[in-house]
Amino acid sequence: MSHPVYGLNELREMFLSYFESKGHLRLPSFSLIPHNDASLLLINSGMAPMKTWFTREEEPPRNRVCTCQKCIRTGDIENIGKTARHGTYFEMLGNFSFGDYFKKDAIPMSWEFLTKVVGLEPDRLYPSIYVDDDEAFEIWNKDMGIPAERIFRFGKADNFWEHGPGPCGPCSEIYYDRGEKYGCGKPDCTVGCECDRYIEIWNNVFSQFVNDGEGHYEEMQNKNIDTGMGLERLAVVSQDVASLFDVDTVMHITNKVSEITGAHYAESAKTDVSLRVITDHIRSAVMMICDGVLPSNEGRGYVLRRLLRRAARHGKLLSMDEPFLYTVVATVVEVNKVAYPDLVEKEAYITKVVRTEEENFLKTLDAGMKIYTDLLAAHKEKQETVFSGADAFKLYDTYGFPIDLTAEMLEEEGMTVDKAGFDELMEQQRTRARKAREALGDVAWAGIDLGLDATPTAFTGYDHDTDSGKVLAIVADEELRDAMVKGAEGVIVLDKTPFYAEMGGQVADHGTISLGDAVFTVTNVQKDKAGKFLHHGVMESGELKVGDTITAAIDRERRQAVRRAHSATHLLDAALQKVLGDHVHQAGSLVEPDRLRFDFTHFSAITPEELTKIDRLVNDEILAGMPVETREMPIEEAKKLGATAIFGEKYGKTVRVVSMGEGEELASLEFCGGTHLDNTAKVGPFRIKSEASVASGVRRIEATVGRASLEVMNRNQEMLFHVAEMMKTNPGELAGKAEQMMNEMRDLRHSLEKFQAQASLGQAQQFLMSAKAVGGLKVLTNVRPGADANALRQMGDFLRDKEPGVVAVLAATGEDKITFLAVCGKEAVAKGVKAGDLVKLVSGIAGGSGGGKPDSAMGGGKDLLKLDDALAAVDDFVAGKLK
Repeated sequence: MSHPVYGLNELREMFLSYFESKGHLRLPSFSLIPHNDASLLLINSGMAPMKTWFTREEEPPRNRVCTCQKCIRTGDIENIGKTARHGTYFEMLGNFSFGDYFKKDAIPMSWEFLTKVVGLEPDRLYPSIYVDDDEAFEIWNKDMGIPAERIFRFGKADNFWEHGPGPCGPCSEIYYDRGEKYGCGKPDCTVGCECDRYIEIWNNVFSQFVNDGEGHYEEMQNKNIDTGMGLERLAVVSQDVASLFDVDTVMHITNKVSEITGAHYAESAKTDVSLRVITDHIRSAVMMICDGVLPSNEGRGYVLRRLLRRAARHGKLLSMDEPFLYTVVATVVEVNKVAYPDLVEKEAYITKVVRTEEENFLKTLDAGMKIYTDLLAAHKEKQETVFSGADAFKLYDTYGFPIDLTAEMLEEEGMTVDKAGFDELMEQQRTRARKAREALGDVAWAGIDLGLDATPTAFTGYDHDTDSGKVLAIVADEELRDAMVKGAEGVIVLDKTPFYAEMGGQVADHGTISLGDAVFTVTNVQKDKAGKFLHHGVMESGELKVGDTITAAIDRERRQAVRRAHSATHLLDAALQKVLGDHVHQAGSLVEPDRLRFDFTHFSAITPEELTKIDRLVNDEILAGMPVETREMPIEEAKKLGATAIFGEKYGKTVRVVSMGEGEELASLEFCGGTHLDNTAKVGPFRIKSEASVASGVRRIEATVGRASLEVMNRNQEMLFHVAEMMKTNPGELAGKAEQMMNEMRDLRHSLEKFQAQASLGQAQQFLMSAKAVGGLKVLTNVRPGADANALRQMGDFLRDKEPGVVAVLAATGEDKITFLAVCGKEAVAKGVKAGDLVKLVSGIAGGSGGGKPDSAMGGGKDLLKLDDALAAVDDFVAGKLK
């Protein structure tokens, strides 16, 4: 090797600095969570976050950009650790042109960076092009001076980049010859061989077409450059190491894992696989958690859970029976903090998430492995090579074993799993769950064809508490009818309504639908898939018919109480992020009149100090009397303003944005379709009632506002005055009075305990005087009804210390049990009489068990009728030991 050696962090900075010098805007890595892109679970390439810039749906910040992008790919997860080239987490270096430069500039820059900046040997570099891309060939051959025989033409599978519909185009890759020691030894080994000798380190993608998804390619007016280079691969070449696992920063992590587990790299192929899996997966997990991914059973959360569980299981293979992955987090942070400083800020949180998931999984693994082992043995006994889908589903459903984990363990046993059978059972479970959810719905109208078109009910409740509307349909007593008569229960559908239908966590409005003397009381409002508002309730008087023009009026006081709670929810969300961190995301809510419940992502209990800060922040924003404004705007405009969206929620092109405060005093900015106050001051006092865990990584706060808070405060104040009156003081001096009384009670209790101890020891002295003489020892038994174990020990210790030759059995009786204490003095023990043996005897006679040391032992019995027999056996026991 004749080129310079650079560390991974150095190479990253060299790349970004070089392209900055070429007029590129350096951008930080985008989050691993795709932004407004439902086609991806996680970012898997350097260009993925920039799709809309390539298509010009959005304007890029500059026409030349360079990044080092964090990426996750899990398609080849089963190969992780087994090969030198597979990893789930990697960093992709990229320079991008959006309608600016093209092939003639991109190719020379890639060559210059590799040969002049990194210092790789030109005679070891080999370009490849798409088979029909003569333009790229001419640039490499004529402009760059690369001989034709060193330029390789490959087909679409290798040198044409496309990822579904969208921008695509031919590629020109650059391969590096690592030398014969990495080769396969075949005489025809060259670029394109499957061995590890020729490694692709750069890929120039010439985005010049748009794929419509149907196989049609249209030439782009503004052609783009999308180039990528795996940072770890470049480090492999620069450092001349065998694999990405041997690169400096990655090896630091492996060394930490080795230090913890005691397993060392290159000891055995099996050990190396486990070390590589753990190293790779903990890198991925740390980066994913930092970007807001949390373990769950679906989506990207499942990817994270799968990685952590695979890593934990490989820890078990290295004899790690206790959680250990969380102790590696600090090392991952240390080697990556230069490029990703937010890792340092979130290190404690990331550690907590990893540890919690690891602890939970180890409990699951321990509980399920015995069942797995038994099931496996049953299959082997039948000489079966396929593990049944039913057994795999049992492990998943009962013990939380992911199907891929089961499949991986079976692979080590030379078996496969019936995946189709497993999938069928999973679908059956989903069907049952769907039916269960449907059963929870209101069946009074479900399944009844209302005979209406798909035009949604117009909601006027943002601006009106009362409005007129037309009755479109009526369902009364589970039948579609023309009229709703007095006493009937059912549903009324209107063409427009001020009633808010239950959605987004906010409860529905209550109120009335009326026409003259006819009154229908509304107790619930739901919205169907077509957007029709279904007003549930009962006909109190008169009659309403289809076609009537009615007056719909909500309960204003109740609506105002709901508004208070909903506006407070937004303030609480903002306060949680300020106090706990921006990893906090809403995970559900319930907004009721003057009461709210808010679920959010967080992996530890909130401390009293944090709760106090949150409470104070919310109340400060309320006292500030900030204006609350609601606006409808295009979703992209809302995102540019920084409005918070509920994670995973689907939004249309136009959204409603609720802001509280303005300018530097902006307290909250969120997407929201609910109803709100016009000023935060109207929320009234905010009080947190409780904080608790509701699921792994999800916490819940319940709180009150407005009148509900005032009612609690009034009750507390009444109780305060009442207690102060009982204690003959005033509320201001109640704490001091309570402390004084507690001190007096403590002194009285100590005095009582001292008196009881003295009385007990006096009784022990009397017992000792009445002891029987057996072979020179003093033997006594005594029953103490209702005494506790501590009282027995005090008496027993006194007897043993007072008389070296004592052998005593004391029994305390309760309603349905006996507690025995046996003590033996020094002389008794020396003669072979031991308390442990004695208490076993008496406890056994009374239907129990016991044991302990030679001088003091305790036991218990269940049969009160055998107590006398048990104590009568003491003399014979002592006599027998002295023979």
